[in-house]
Amino acid sequence: MVRLGSCQARIIALERLRSHQAIGTAAFKQFNIFKVPDVLRKLNEKAYEPEMLAIGPYHHGKEQLLGFEEHKTRYLKKLLERTSIPLSDYVMAMRALEERARKCYGGSISLNRDEFVQMMLLDARDMILLENQLPFFVIWKLFIMTDMPSDSRNESFLLMILRFFNGILPGKGCRRDIVYQVDVYPIHEIKHLVHLIHENWLPSPAGVDAYRNNATNTSYWSFIGSATEIQEAGIHFRKVEVLKDDSLFDIKFENGVMKMPSLEIGDATETIFQNFIAYEQCSQDLNPKHVIDYVEFLNCLIKSSKDAELLRRRGIIENLLGDDEVIATLLNKLSDRLVHGDAQFYVMPLVSTPNSKVSTLFKQVQAPRILKKRVNGKRE
Repeated sequence: MVRLGSCQARIIALERLRSHQAIGTAAFKQFNIFKVPDVLRKLNEKAYEPEMLAIGPYHHGKEQLLGFEEHKTRYLKKLLERTSIPLSDYVMAMRALEERARKCYGGSISLNRDEFVQMMLLDARDMILLENQLPFFVIWKLFIMTDMPSDSRNESFLLMILRFFNGILPGKGCRRDIVYQVDVYPIHEIKHLVHLIHENWLPSPAGVDAYRNNATNTSYWSFIGSATEIQEAGIHFRKVEVLKDDSLFDIKFENGVMKMPSLEIGDATETIFQNFIAYEQCSQDLNPKHVIDYVEFLNCLIKSSKDAELLRRRGIIENLLGDDEVIATLLNKLSDRLVHGDAQFYVMPLVSTPNSKVSTLFKQVQAPRILKKRVNGKRE
């Protein structure tokens, strides 16, 4: 029996998964604050579960989170101290949004009307877990009721959010030069905080154009060698600083050098990536799915601790976990059940470069070697 390498076997399994529509059905289009699919949750349930604070109805009332409820009341009192608006007005505002807010969540919400309104009023704080979200229009309504100055408050509010998360994201994150502008992307079209952050944690415009120009239905993932193999083929890795219009996702191949921004991997990295991966996989119309493609690209590069060490020595990986083997395991875990986009964001510009070392390595060296190993029944 022919044994496929782990990377190729995952791809085949995931294509079957996609064909059976295990992830992403028409029901997803009716709401936008998703429950993480079981196929992802089983990999690491803790990555999607709040540890201290429940926001929204999915985790509301869980015993291990009740200790923080009194703090929510304190924060609400602090909010009321900043404005002359009475609490009753806030309650009425939330009641007016209740029906619309309920439609943002998938499945049955057991909270009655009063409980749901109270939940919206007390839980309006920013978090990055996909299931731990409030509709953005709820957060925005509470913000505009605080008597903040009207001049440019839309942009200032969004900048406050993005600046906060810019310090949490692994690597250079939210590009403030493309923060939502009301005349470009109306604030009422922002679904929730994860959506806002994702839409501002993007490759550069040039990177997005490269993706669109190289779109293909052909899968090239199995042709990518590890970082060690690529270096042995004469291709070098170099850390690059993130410029004004760039982000973590701007990976370039120029003159035999693969240029990559630095990625900091620490305790929160797995949780952050897993929640953005879940968001992209649940958002059927989202394209490109650049977080998924980035994680899978890294997983193909880092197949062992030796690969992780190479990229760490080049400054491309900042390992705060201490062990290079942990990095390889983490990336393998993150990409275990990914459903790839129709075009591979990072692979296509590399393999489609005419007469390049990358093209030669991927198409002339990797493919025959992989085919030979499959025929011989060996692992990659």
